Amino acid sequence: MRILANDGISKAGIEALEENGFTVVTENVPQDQLIDAINNEGYTALLVRSATTVRKDLIDACPNLKLIGRGGVGMDNIDVEYARSIGRHVINTPGASSQSVAELVMGHLFSASRSTFHSNRMMPENGDTEFKTLKKRYGKGQELRGKAIGIVGFGRIGQSLASYCLGCGMKVIAVDLFTESADIPVEIHGHGTVNVTISATKNLSSVIGELDYISLHVPKQADGSAVIGANELNAMKDGVVIVNAARGGVVDEDALIAALESGKVKAAALDVFENEPTPNKALLENEKIASTPHIGAATQEAQDRIGLELAEQIVKLLK
Repeated sequence: MRILANDGISKAGIEALEENGFTVVTENVPQDQLIDAINNEGYTALLVRSATTVRKDLIDACPNLKLIGRGGVGMDNIDVEYARSIGRHVINTPGASSQSVAELVMGHLFSASRSTFHSNRMMPENGDTEFKTLKKRYGKGQELRGKAIGIVGFGRIGQSLASYCLGCGMKVIAVDLFTESADIPVEIHGHGTVNVTISATKNLSSVIGELDYISLHVPKQADGSAVIGANELNAMKDGVVIVNAARGGVVDEDALIAALESGKVKAAALDVFENEPTPNKALLENEKIASTPHIGAATQEAQDRIGLELAEQIVKLLK
């Protein structure tokens, strides 16, 4: 059986599939040519990340497509319920990239707290002539230890982030509609693991005013609107830091820029954008926003886990 990994798959995943008799093709096919390619090349399975969409029209037009796989967590680029309703397998890898995303968020938390993302831009340009000026400009950072972080969405990624935050001495406040509490393992190398139980609230508004940091790990609301808009931003503590490594548009981008300009938000970090792959340039150029090009799960370790987890599910379902 032939598999098209249209947005790529790790070498480990390819090897695991080939060992079980599958042929894996990693050539990227443009979205408007995807239906013809699947039908003409006889693909049994289609694997995607966030770049390729799999909607009803493609599913209906490709009757021999038995499985659709998403390398990652969110499946909002796939018509999951429809595909499953007509007997297609739809799989993803919800746990494979949790640690990688959490570590990127931690990097952003440190960077936003000390403005290193912006000083790293300015030092090569002006460090030799304006050293004292830059030292004064970036010498107003804050520590993470002792600060309250609201983790909105307390699934696998949120819980992995909580482990790192607890290790840094932060107060973790979880917000989740479905999870009531979770035991968070805090691993101390060479000394074992400490388990910390975190209870979650369903109501963001009840805690939003006490948070020093907020990290988003949820999709947009059911109606497509942002989880964090102008009203939520206005309710936050002055000087809050916001990180979005979930989905573009979970934070209203225009409202965020306004909150940064007013000083309500001290800094923000974005790994995802509303109009990927052409994000609003005003976000990229804002000196209070640290930005990365949707790389939360882009570590070698996570990609290997994703590929192997996809392969394991495909072999189980199709062989």
